[in-house]
Amino acid sequence: MSDDPRFGLARTVTMPGPLRLDGGALLSPVDIAYETYGTLNGDAGNAVLICHALTGDQHVASDHPVTGKPGWWTRMVGPGKPIDTDRYFVICSNVIGSCLGSSGPATVNPATGKPWGMAFPVITIRDMVRAQAMLLDHLGIARLYAVVGGSMGGMQALSWAATLPDRVAAAVVIASAARHSAQNIAFHEVGRQAIMADPNWREGDYYADGAPPAAGLAVARMAAHITYLSEAGLTAKFGRKLQSREQKTFGFDADFQVESYLRHQGLSFVERFDANSYLYITRALDYFDLAEEHGTLANAFKGSATRFCLVSFDTDWLYPTSESRSIVHAMNAAGAAASFVELSSPFGHDAFLLESPELARVVGGFLRAGGH
Repeated sequence: MSDDPRFGLARTVTMPGPLRLDGGALLSPVDIAYETYGTLNGDAGNAVLICHALTGDQHVASDHPVTGKPGWWTRMVGPGKPIDTDRYFVICSNVIGSCLGSSGPATVNPATGKPWGMAFPVITIRDMVRAQAMLLDHLGIARLYAVVGGSMGGMQALSWAATLPDRVAAAVVIASAARHSAQNIAFHEVGRQAIMADPNWREGDYYADGAPPAAGLAVARMAAHITYLSEAGLTAKFGRKLQSREQKTFGFDADFQVESYLRHQGLSFVERFDANSYLYITRALDYFDLAEEHGTLANAFKGSATRFCLVSFDTDWLYPTSESRSIVHAMNAAGAAASFVELSSPFGHDAFLLESPELARVVGGFLRAGGH
């Protein structure tokens, strides 16, 4: 990693806590792994927090330490890019419950000296936000210039604005929703059951012998990955084409290219992600419901001075445009300043991670309009 702060500095901080969780537990200490890019202004007024999605991490614009692949949003974050590290001090932290260095099921429980496993307390999106707020306190940042996120990251951005409105000047919410639908929860339950049905899961106590429930986690990833794509995108990329063969085998090997693709997605995922973390983070997503937290969705933004920018994609059926529109209507009802755009893409929910000049223009323009 470069010594130039524009290109990323990796850190881990252990804060004594306790962090009071929505479920009633107290988490202490609290480990947060994070990366920063750019330089914080003297008044600490140019800080942009990027929140990652379910299987994301803090390596937003630097190489992943396990896979060696470039950061998940190098298209958007860097010198001269829409989230410009010459202009902003960018922070991205691994959410609590995850597995890239922040407190989660795979980290050590100080009470036992062993990994938490399923003894780790169940967390919510709002708990993730409170942990991020502790990190910002540690960094001396009282107020964010902006919080930006897609998918689960967008939920965190919404939760930031609703939970800690005085600390957020602007929020960019991309391909997200204000609550998980019954269909969303259903897909997650399929994934969780796949993990828990794997004989190697053993009630989450699999860390000691290095034999994780890889097969179950791979199936969970395969099921979820389908929801990130669109039918049009799948048809254009794969159709019914066969995989490295002239005719069907009349067996159960991966005859079709789309089968081979999903198997690859599942197998590569288990190299970088923890099965227990998958259980915990999907549960946090399922519990997310801003209207439930605040009485009504409009109440979540009542009196908010935060500027909002919402973006959806026309082929995203996981968090469709109708979800973003309902959020914008609630913001309008609450008198909050909100702009909204639906972008066209063949790539479904994953469009926010892929090449999108329109998204780059929207996000870059919105952030610059704030004054920095």
